[in-house]
Amino acid sequence: MTLLQKLALTFSAAIIGFSTNVASAADVTTLYNDKGNIIAKISRIAGNGIYGEQEGVASTSSFRQPTALAVGAKDDLFISDTGNHKISIFSSDNISTYAGPSSSLLRDSGGQPLGALLDGNKGTALFQAPSALAYSTDKILYIADSGNNAIRKVSSTGEVVTIAGNGRIGDSDGKGTAALFNHPQGIAVTKSGIVYVADTLNHVIRKIMPDGTTSTITAASDRVVENHPGFVLAAGDYKDGPIHMALFNEPTGLALDKSENLYVSDSGNQRIRYIDFSTHQVTTVAGESKVARFSIYSKNALYAPGNYKDGASQSAAFHFPRGITLDKSGGLLIADSLNNVIRYLKNGIVTTVAGSQTGEAGARNGLEKIALFNAPQDVAITSDGTIYVADMGNNIIRKIDPYALPANIIGNKSEIKIAFENRQLKFDTSPEMNTGRVMVPVRQIAEALGFEITFSSDGKTINLEKDNRSTQLNLGSKNIKIKEIDGTERTKEVDTVPYVKKNRTYVSLRFIAEELGIDVQWIPASRTAILRNTINDGL
Repeated sequence: MTLLQKLALTFSAAIIGFSTNVASAADVTTLYNDKGNIIAKISRIAGNGIYGEQEGVASTSSFRQPTALAVGAKDDLFISDTGNHKISIFSSDNISTYAGPSSSLLRDSGGQPLGALLDGNKGTALFQAPSALAYSTDKILYIADSGNNAIRKVSSTGEVVTIAGNGRIGDSDGKGTAALFNHPQGIAVTKSGIVYVADTLNHVIRKIMPDGTTSTITAASDRVVENHPGFVLAAGDYKDGPIHMALFNEPTGLALDKSENLYVSDSGNQRIRYIDFSTHQVTTVAGESKVARFSIYSKNALYAPGNYKDGASQSAAFHFPRGITLDKSGGLLIADSLNNVIRYLKNGIVTTVAGSQTGEAGARNGLEKIALFNAPQDVAITSDGTIYVADMGNNIIRKIDPYALPANIIGNKSEIKIAFENRQLKFDTSPEMNTGRVMVPVRQIAEALGFEITFSSDGKTINLEKDNRSTQLNLGSKNIKIKEIDGTERTKEVDTVPYVKKNRTYVSLRFIAEELGIDVQWIPASRTAILRNTINDGL
């Protein structure tokens, strides 16, 4: 059994510029910290987590395995509600049916919805486990109708048409319904109307011309494995090189760049591949690439082993990456499904956008480093940089809001600025950099963050107190004393010693903030420190 089938059964930006005077909120794009990570907050926008098919107000709606997303012309969000065999749309904080029956017409003996293959008006058309979506420049929604082994489209006038495939499993090229597919899970469409398909269980990439003619552009795998004693299963393979010789293993997500070359989530190989049509070559752009075929798979393994690792793209590790999309700066967002995280590939570096870096699955909102996902399947991005996630294991749609600097933040490029949530903190003496740490006047930062502050008579000892918890610092010393709410005391060492300058006592901003449980991010491009509350607001 393939991982695609197991999943079905189991779940049935460019760096911001900073003007010399004022930056307005409208000028802000996605922000990245000094480690290249996106600074953002994650929330739930649709779905109540219940396995169902409720429409209406987004927060009380329900889905069955939402697996794919596409952004429409007005930033409306199309959703493949795969287990309900329909396409939903999120618009004006409501969920409604875009194509397919609003309520299931067919059900199995257990009461679960059944799909079918029927063209016609989008209100009466039928789908079966629709998966990947792609929205074209001429306002046509393309659908990889996985359970029907077909590629469908919804025209701008609301007609559903099958452009390739006929419901039967196969691997034949041909025109229209003469072509055969095997559970296609990825789709992308060019400006001229050429449709690329990740034909997942055939382990190939297909091309559908505007006249409906389907051809296979990559090589077919001939690898077989003995998955169980006496049971042989066809499997994918791995090979870079000329497109017609390249090999894939359960490819899923597809994304076209500005040159209309193709990124591919090569899920079974735990890699991101790139098809360059100008050079006619396939290369591995993320995940270990300099390996021979025989070293990828262990004996009788369907897949390359998955793992988790950020860093240089050629050594980064994934675990069944699926849906992908490009942002305006050419960075690639990746739903790394079995690592339960959203990743980002740009300039040869892979980072984690959101989710647990230990692979923990869950359902938690909040800042990017504390949010939890459960088998995210796809990502989509709007014109304003908002990122949507199909969080399939939680049956919800999530939103990743990039952090925006406060409107009208004041200061030139060389000055250090401090922002707390959506407001700029002002100081009568400017913050400064000391041994690589942002240092701030202790009285003003303490009061801004809610501390009560007192000094000893000689001014050498500083006591910070909040919520019956106190911290004592000493000038010229890294040693501090912390008294907890229960009265227990402990000592700790700060990274930079407090000091006096121009009659102001300076302390480490990071130390002060983190003592309060406040997240600190540094933006080198604008020399801005961002402070954010880490309180989790649940789902």
